[in-house]
Amino acid sequence: MAFCKNCGERIDDAAVICPKCGVPQQTAPTTVDNGGFGWGLLGFCIPLVGLILFLVWRETKPKTSKAAGIGALVSVISVVVIYALFFALGLGAAFSGAYY
Repeated sequence: MAFCKNCGERIDDAAVICPKCGVPQQTAPTTVDNGGFGWGLLGFCIPLVGLILFLVWRETKPKTSKAAGIGALVSVISVVVIYALFFALGLGAAFSGAYY
């Protein structure tokens, strides 16, 4: 026999609600939200997946959502910086006459 979480009345082990006070006895399963490095790495390697995971999990798993979103954001910023650097170096080489 189990006891009610609210009133302390003895209830059946399989009872979903207490027959005396009506309070639900079973709790919902908890989700793991550790914001792992792997989700951030996945977001970095595949930014579209990171963005989708960020949007899907932002309410239920905020830490994991943030890790995936930051990974995607860092990836996009890195690509923009690298393209800007290559563009600047390409223009510098073109103006110096290195490429004919």
